[in-house]
Amino acid sequence: MELGNIVQFLENRTILVTGAAGFLAKIFIEKILRVQPNVKKLYLLLRASDTKSALQRFNTEIIEKDLFRVLKEKCGPDLNTLISQKIKVVPGDITCDKLGIKDLNLVEEMWKEVDVVVNLAATTNFDERYDVSLGINTLGAKNILIFAKRCAKLKVLLHVSTAYVSGEKEGLISETPYELGETLNGTFGLDIDVEKKLTEEKLHELRAEYSSEESITLAMKDLGIQRARKFGWPNTYVFTKAMGEMLLGRLKGNTPLVIVRPTIVTSTFKEPFPGWVEGVRTIDSIVIGYAKGRMKCFLGHPKTIIDVIPADMVVNAMIVAMVAHANQPSEMIIYQVGSSLSNPFHFSCIQDFSIRYFSKHPWIDKQGKPVKVGNITVLTTMESFRRYLAIRYLLPLKGLQILNVALCQHFGGLCHDLDRKIKFVSRMIELYGPYLFFRGIYDDINTEKLRRAARECDVEIVFYFDPKSINWEDYFTNTHFPGAVKYVFK
Repeated sequence: MELGNIVQFLENRTILVTGAAGFLAKIFIEKILRVQPNVKKLYLLLRASDTKSALQRFNTEIIEKDLFRVLKEKCGPDLNTLISQKIKVVPGDITCDKLGIKDLNLVEEMWKEVDVVVNLAATTNFDERYDVSLGINTLGAKNILIFAKRCAKLKVLLHVSTAYVSGEKEGLISETPYELGETLNGTFGLDIDVEKKLTEEKLHELRAEYSSEESITLAMKDLGIQRARKFGWPNTYVFTKAMGEMLLGRLKGNTPLVIVRPTIVTSTFKEPFPGWVEGVRTIDSIVIGYAKGRMKCFLGHPKTIIDVIPADMVVNAMIVAMVAHANQPSEMIIYQVGSSLSNPFHFSCIQDFSIRYFSKHPWIDKQGKPVKVGNITVLTTMESFRRYLAIRYLLPLKGLQILNVALCQHFGGLCHDLDRKIKFVSRMIELYGPYLFFRGIYDDINTEKLRRAARECDVEIVFYFDPKSINWEDYFTNTHFPGAVKYVFK
């Protein structure tokens, strides 16, 4: 593995970034511009119908974010010049041929100029419509590979997946690829072409019945869960991401391919500044509920290891891996970027840190009053959760009022009628339950080798991604929670 000078490698390079408005993509773009302003060009693919819409998305969803304030301070009035010279916003859609880019002259230009393709386009919704998730996470990955193969100067294709393609495996989970048609439960018959045909037939059937859009959406969500569970995956998201990896592995040919599998991505550890985060990260849904006084209990075993990793570490690992495997056509390598093996973070810690932090720094509600929080019930099994509901809410009440009160208390009245509340809670438990009691540890032997190579080449200071350097209590109480309050808690 030869890294050389990473910053030097990036000089005069042309990089295509798909899913450019995503959380990790923005951090990747900012890092490249900040450490190597002499990059030749960043093509940013944004889902949009035309250039005007894409530019509007770039301005509002990317460059105006607080994430770019360090770059703005560094560049001053030259920032606009930097952006105009280095960034080309491209409207497109990865579910389409040629990535949905309508300007054929631009397509030819990109095929001629692009050195590196970084695929960050994905839908991360656990409960997405199957047709949508399959189109983006599975077939979209294939379309990006086909596009990358046409790039005459291509050095490497880097695809960002998720560590949770492992499903609910227990024990040490290795950095190994999935073969086409492989399943987690041994069930035969997984064929991606069949899955595509199945979704098309289901949509045709629903539309022939003049189903409402809401009914179609619900049916396609249910289909995704059914197909995922049939082959051993817990939800549509990880199932379609696993199939995307399968297609890349089978069709890569001589294309240098790197697959990065992050675990649960949290706010930035150090750069461009600590604590920047966007959107509700998986664990933050629990923290928000607690801070706002909506959660009366924590569900999860205290000894469960929650594999979390700061976003800037993921991006640094991506960049180092990208350079390490450039121009290596026979290679396909997988990097699991997480912390569960080298610096495990237990579920009990998120409970303790939340109580400690929000007792000292309470959330201020809409009336301007601090929300009082304190110790809450910890339920270590699904059975104890059901018993808790029964004893605390169901026994003293009768009829429909029983579930109505219980669900409102626990989930903050997120749904307006009883049926929806029941379905909402059931769905959330179904989707997130497996992760509250997850028993897997992600091996990162490849990633550790990459870290050692970075140290030997003296690039680790700029491109750090060692989770052993994290003090979890300090990170959560002084970085992540304040960042989440500032950027996420609305």
